[in-house]
Amino acid sequence: MKKFITLAMAAMIAAVCLTGCGDKKTTENKETNTKTEAASTDKEKADEVAKLIDAIYVQERTDETDKQCADAKAAWDALTDAQKEMVEGEDADPDYFGRDTGDASKDDPRNQDEIGENEILVVSFGTSFNDSRAEDIKGIEDAIQAAYPDWSVRRAFTAQIIINHVQARDGEKIDNMQQALDRAVANNVKNLVIQPTHLMKGAEYDELVEVTKSYEDKFESLKIALPLLGEVGNDATVINEDKKAVAEAITMEAIKVAGYENIEAADADSVAFVFMGHGTSHNAKVSYSQMQSQMKDLGYNNVFIGTVEGEPEETACEEVIKAVAEAGYKKVILRPLMVVAGDHANNDMAGEDEDSWLSMFKASEKFENIDVQINGLGRIDAVQKMYVAHTKAVIE
Repeated sequence: MKKFITLAMAAMIAAVCLTGCGDKKTTENKETNTKTEAASTDKEKADEVAKLIDAIYVQERTDETDKQCADAKAAWDALTDAQKEMVEGEDADPDYFGRDTGDASKDDPRNQDEIGENEILVVSFGTSFNDSRAEDIKGIEDAIQAAYPDWSVRRAFTAQIIINHVQARDGEKIDNMQQALDRAVANNVKNLVIQPTHLMKGAEYDELVEVTKSYEDKFESLKIALPLLGEVGNDATVINEDKKAVAEAITMEAIKVAGYENIEAADADSVAFVFMGHGTSHNAKVSYSQMQSQMKDLGYNNVFIGTVEGEPEETACEEVIKAVAEAGYKKVILRPLMVVAGDHANNDMAGEDEDSWLSMFKASEKFENIDVQINGLGRIDAVQKMYVAHTKAVIE
């Protein structure tokens, strides 16, 4: 009898253990499944936002663009912080909405009506970096407005991708070229002057000229001013007063920001200044070679010109590193040769990725120190005055 009772109790204990273990395993499985389902839901929500961002990362504006921008921002705001980090698409990433580029309220989209008879339309490629837009592009616009208080200064961007980005993220609406020109027509503008903030007469300048052709009969006069570097010229040796003035202005500003009294003091300290432009396959790419020629003509032997695209070839990062090293300089200061210190300046020049200019200069191990100045040309007073001079030339 004792034996029977003992066996019965043992069986009961085993059953309880098996039931308890089974319940625990079931609970663990349920928790795992719940976590998997939650992760799947998180990814689905992040992917949906990525699709909405990709839909507005386009160069063409449609009747749906305003709604698409609003929908993308609303969907982003509805995500948790963890979900936002999972946003990844063809062009979408967490930085599209999440990166802090400054206070958009400091900018002025200059899209007001009631223009009057005389308008100066300042046309830029554009940037989604708020601080740079306010300091560089708005800086030029403000200088032109101050010089011509009786004219209405308005803005247009040529990059719809950037227009959409700023509108979706910050609620700031900037006209594209067609919108700005239609606004001028609707406001009965008689005299229209277009001042490009482009660096040179490259592809973007050509596109601007092409767009304006269909509007020539809409105004009593329509004139397009020169970009910053003026006329292109035939070869690398052809330099002009515009290029000379720009070379002097940007070099003096870089020297001042670096804390040197003059170019000789920087040279004596083994400092080389490297200006990084965009680069282009357009025949205007000779402008970069001309700027290098201009630097040498001015005696700025420690100033080098490079480009992100490596066009012309001698402006590729590897070639510039080689030239600076062979010249014997041990310290390097990188600065954008761009009107706006936007994406290229912050990422291609000063970014943390291994293919940024900062990273490549460091990886070469040829220099003791590499520093960056993330400042666009548009905020330099002398450069602003050059744009004013170009505007004045077509007005007068």
